[in-house]
Amino acid sequence: MLQNLITKPVMAQPLFSLNMPGVDELFPGFAPGDFALLYGSPSVISLTSLLCVRAQLPVQLGGLGSNVVFIDGGNTFRLYNIARLAQLHQLNPTETLEHVFISRAFTAYQLTSLIMEKLEETIKKYNAKLVVISDIAGFFLDNDVPQEEAQRIYSQIVSYLSNFARKHQIILIATYLPYESSKRNSLLQEMTFARATTVLSFIKTKYMREASLEKHPSFVLGTAELPSENLKLTDFMGAAGRQNGLILSQVSLG
Repeated sequence: MLQNLITKPVMAQPLFSLNMPGVDELFPGFAPGDFALLYGSPSVISLTSLLCVRAQLPVQLGGLGSNVVFIDGGNTFRLYNIARLAQLHQLNPTETLEHVFISRAFTAYQLTSLIMEKLEETIKKYNAKLVVISDIAGFFLDNDVPQEEAQRIYSQIVSYLSNFARKHQIILIATYLPYESSKRNSLLQEMTFARATTVLSFIKTKYMREASLEKHPSFVLGTAELPSENLKLTDFMGAAGRQNGLILSQVSLG
């Protein structure tokens, strides 16, 4: 006898958003398998703090319910921002920091080892769904690293990361900080842009502050104005978060 089987459709995991006014309409969020690049202004340092906290929220509240692996290539990890953002998201600051597993690199070769030799073991050990790589290109712009060697190794790294995110279905976010214009800097940027699935820029000039979605496989590309000169931490939490009135600090987006 044939029986009709009733199956429930598999629901896709909600997107992991920045939860920023003006930006979410442009870019609804990251998806598992994304290798994303944030670049432009030093403000991207503050955004990584936000993502480290939001990743620990339950999926029902827009998070990933996950630990975070943070590979710090430029000494940019900010304990204070993490603690304050945790309070605003009604998380215990100490416990939140304990769920961010930091590996610091001090040379291009250490960064290469952390990524290509240890990252797979690390995400499995800590069951992390989000990996942040801060200042991914900085060490490779150092003149102590020969240019040809820097380009060769860096190309291997960004190719590896793109495949790694897709293979393990994690969200991998790298920041590319502003550096003096040079041929090497341009080449490394081009390599990163080519391999990233998502590219977001955050720019500040004398006359405007904006975020631009420059690359994505499915979202419409475009630009959104940022709403103010100095966004309070509560501005990163949407309307519900702002109603709590917990204005404890400010994050500079410039």
